[in-house]
Amino acid sequence: MIAQKTERIIRLEPSEVRNFVREAEKCQFDIDVSYGSIIVDGKSILGILGLDMRKNLTVSYYGESREFDEYLDRLEA
Repeated sequence: MIAQKTERIIRLEPSEVRNFVREAEKCQFDIDVSYGSIIVDGKSILGILGLDMRKNLTVSYYGESREFDEYLDRLEA
């Protein structure tokens, strides 16, 4: 069975990037972070730091993790 794609809109401060990547690395599935047409690996500190943190970011993933969902709840825009 293929997992359904989940998309969440978050606000991420530069000081929170390390925690975000740490939480993403615990997941056994791919996580993408994007805004507009720019998409980066959600497990890459440098990739995320290259995004414009003043904008809402979209987190997309195919998988389930209650812990990751609860973490994203705190970042929701």
